[in-house]
Amino acid sequence: MIIDRLFTGEDGHTHFGQIEVELEDSGDIGSLSEAFGAESVIFRTNPGSYDFDFHHAPQRQLIVLLDGEIEVENALGEKRRYQSGNVVLAEDLTGSGHRTKSVDGRLRRSLFIPLGDTEIGQPL
Repeated sequence: MIIDRLFTGEDGHTHFGQIEVELEDSGDIGSLSEAFGAESVIFRTNPGSYDFDFHHAPQRQLIVLLDGEIEVENALGEKRRYQSGNVVLAEDLTGSGHRTKSVDGRLRRSLFIPLGDTEIGQPL
């Protein structure tokens, strides 16, 4: 499974990348990754007017979009859109950060899963 990633590069700017989380065939129930430790789960809603200027991720965390659509932009002008079902690893804890805004005008629901030092996947 490929997951997008936000990270701080050596230049101090937030960059987009990807990681691959390996899945193994588990028969009738599908394919599963190994179990990764998480610290907690945070439920969140944002209004359709959400537009949060440049900021850092408050901690290394997975963001799982349950519904709604957002656009994430870094200080270099690169943009990516994410919608329901997408998972993003946010780990740009320093540097120029990223901007997040709703693009569909709908309420957005998401889950934040703080990871602490838990490593998941391999950078691509």
